[in-house]
Amino acid sequence: MVAASGTSATSATSPLAVLGSGPLTAYWRFQRAVAAAQLNAWLPRTGQLLVDISGPQSRGAVQAAAAGHVVLRVSPTPPAAPALTRARVGRGRLATVVADSADLSFLADGCADGVIADDGALSRHLMAEDVAAEIARVLRPGGQLFACVDSLVLGMAILAEQHHWAHLTDLPHAEVVLIPWPDGSITRCFGSQHLTDLLTEAGLEVHWIRPRTVLSPSMVDHVLRKDPGSIARLIRAELGAVGDGRSGDESFGIYLLATASKPRPGRKSGPERKSGPGSKNGPGRKNGPGHEN
Repeated sequence: MVAASGTSATSATSPLAVLGSGPLTAYWRFQRAVAAAQLNAWLPRTGQLLVDISGPQSRGAVQAAAAGHVVLRVSPTPPAAPALTRARVGRGRLATVVADSADLSFLADGCADGVIADDGALSRHLMAEDVAAEIARVLRPGGQLFACVDSLVLGMAILAEQHHWAHLTDLPHAEVVLIPWPDGSITRCFGSQHLTDLLTEAGLEVHWIRPRTVLSPSMVDHVLRKDPGSIARLIRAELGAVGDGRSGDESFGIYLLATASKPRPGRKSGPERKSGPGSKNGPGRKNGPGHEN
């Protein structure tokens, strides 16, 4: 375990919020656009009941509701816009419950068609096993999970920035990787095998795990500074990059993206396949709640 002093059960801060825009403002704009495109590809075509535990920084709940879904957002803090506590958004509906996403006891077993755990939701809970177990409990059989976590690449970068060289040496072999951030918060970083084990042990079947982005921040920032209108082409290139064989390669990107489902009765959970856009279950195909695997 790579850890730091003063750990707590939950880190409330989004990694993006801590990193800030800095000199790579164009890259963060690109990454948010990629995240929206990936979530849109995962969302089902027909309206479903989705639970979003991504936290207050994520825009996924509003996006899903606008696409025609009923979304229950579980957040540690009220929404910035009070009107979003309960609202009709586009073709769907959105309601917000102020609660700890590690304790979804107010939700019945098997009530949700899908769970969105974006923006490092699992990473902000140091006991991510508890959150994964709650996700599995509230999902109906066949229900889907869309999750994004902090990667080992991000953890190594933060440790190097703070000159924790001894921790860097141990990190590749650690079973649990806890990273101290400059703001005093602590998050949990995952390699692809860490994340596979976490979801599988919770009783979920992993479909694929891949980096959220593989295009380098410096390259994206350089291109967008020269031609801000090229963002659509960069997004298409990003969504297709996994077709070059980078699926599951955690040496790319500061976040890992995963999809999984709760097995139907008679099926055992376990890693199914790791693929990306263009495969049967990658983000290039609408494969969300309500869609057969």
